[in-house]
Amino acid sequence: MFDQLRSACANHDIDLMLVHGQATRRELIKHDEGHLPWAIKVQNKVWEIGSRDLIWQPFPEDAKNADLVILMQESRILSNYPLLLSRLWGARKVAYWGHGKNFQSDAPTGMRERWKDMLLTRVDWWFSYTSATTKILKAAGFPEKKITQLENAIDTTEFKKHLDSWTIDEISQERANLGIDPNAAVAIFCGSLYPDKRLDLLTSISDKIRKKIPSFHLIVIGDGPSMPEMRIAAQTRPWIHILGVQKNKRKALYFNMADIMINPGLVGLHIVDAFCAGIVMVTTTNAKHSPEVAYLVHNKNGLILDDNDEIIAARIISLIENKEELRTIQRNSLSESHLYTQEGMVKNFATGIINALREHHNS
Repeated sequence: MFDQLRSACANHDIDLMLVHGQATRRELIKHDEGHLPWAIKVQNKVWEIGSRDLIWQPFPEDAKNADLVILMQESRILSNYPLLLSRLWGARKVAYWGHGKNFQSDAPTGMRERWKDMLLTRVDWWFSYTSATTKILKAAGFPEKKITQLENAIDTTEFKKHLDSWTIDEISQERANLGIDPNAAVAIFCGSLYPDKRLDLLTSISDKIRKKIPSFHLIVIGDGPSMPEMRIAAQTRPWIHILGVQKNKRKALYFNMADIMINPGLVGLHIVDAFCAGIVMVTTTNAKHSPEVAYLVHNKNGLILDDNDEIIAARIISLIENKEELRTIQRNSLSESHLYTQEGMVKNFATGIINALREHHNS
């Protein structure tokens, strides 16, 4: 995404500089630190305060004359505050890129969130993840004309290629390998395994579906601290297939096998995966969702149901038994994949940067 954004900016004579630090000690377990040869890597200072990391990220000399600085909206990054203050006396504009609030906060009215709310509008421009973030900003009184809605996405092009690379015979063979009948309904869970994902609810829902539809199977993709819980559940349920982390082409294989995606807890970008595969995402109304939940429209491209295993299972059973309705929502899901792409996100981001700089030069 950053490579594409840099090229898009260069087409408008804008020099994009990317500044980043390194993973904290507690973040190293994720193994997700990236590298770009043209990015500026600085050495962060980190203070571990209880369960929280406070970070100071040095501002490089090469970026001192930047016309616009885009900051991640994270309260823990202490080096953001001098940059936010500098806009009071300097010409340089400062923008936020973020969610608008912590969607996963255990204390949404606590001090941290109140602090974030206070700083929400103290910038010159906003790059919002989705309409969920934009709604928060508008409610806080931030000017809509200074908000760029990115429609946060991932590289769907590659995933679609992987989906298309599997033949019907290969998909059928993998179903047989797992002991799944050719015409059996299959649901998939994909994501990290931890408490906010509501895996207890996933198992309970699946039990009720299986009781009504004996050929039903559940595929679980992912890993995490709650993996032992899922392995215990699968020990007495041979129709639950725990496959661990699956990536790229193998991940696409199992998405090709599924009719429905059951993620009763927190969901985010996996919604876009479901759209790409043309399957029905099912989740709950009160989970700690990321902003991408704004993409889901109940009964149109997915299902958002009350946190009740009976209600959720009954609705999924109804959908499985009503093939026409299932296919309609699946078609709608697939059509949404064209709206949320990395290319579209980059285009929105570049347009926002151009508009923010134009505002800077006109002010």
